[in-house]
Amino acid sequence: MATRLDKTVKHELELGGKLYTVSVSPAGVRIVPKGGRKGYEMSWQTLLSGEAELRRDLNMSLDMYDALRRTE
Repeated sequence: MATRLDKTVKHELELGGKLYTVSVSPAGVRIVPKGGRKGYEMSWQTLLSGEAELRRDLNMSLDMYDALRRTE
């Protein structure tokens, strides 16, 4: 049985040799470099709506466009 998420839960995560703090709250998810204040935050609504995937796909296509322009 799952536990209701009614307060923020924080965990430490190591990726690529760097430490991050991952906070999961009723509002969403936040990932911040350990000891830092600025990080990445996403609401549950954004995640569930598919808006995050759309934004990722848009950024990928813009990066590819820039790469192609530089090779011309």
